[in-house]
Amino acid sequence: MVTLTVNGSERDVDADGDMPLLWALRDELGLTGTKYGCGVGACGACTVHVDGQPTRACLTPLAAAAGRSVITIEGLGADGLTVLQQAWIDENVPQCGYCQAGQLMSAAALLARSPDPSDADIDAAMAGNLCRCGTYPRIRKAIRTAAGRMNDGNA
Repeated sequence: MVTLTVNGSERDVDADGDMPLLWALRDELGLTGTKYGCGVGACGACTVHVDGQPTRACLTPLAAAAGRSVITIEGLGADGLTVLQQAWIDENVPQCGYCQAGQLMSAAALLARSPDPSDADIDAAMAGNLCRCGTYPRIRKAIRTAAGRMNDGNA
């Protein structure tokens, strides 16, 4: 039994500690917003926050999340859309949508630590998230839009 806090609620997961966090979230807890992409941490589709840090859930053993705070895409806007999520919609970022949960989680972590990121900051933070549809310019625009709204007090 592994206990962790997921999206603000303490959860017990009756699974082997070696199980990837991704499968514990999806199969054991029913949180299917976090996606399986590559299984080797290269695409970023499975990005969640563990203690506020963007983390590849496909590479993280469940035991490594024990006693820690895990935020999934379902918990990102638990009280309604975040400024970032609204910017994502306003800038028409998603195309197929498959990578978007991981993209949003990486972008949210970036804005939490750098509320006015430069293009270089955005590129560095988002480099590990792949989008087969190539929506990178819209992703950057949405991050800049969200940062602007947050800095203008429109959060």
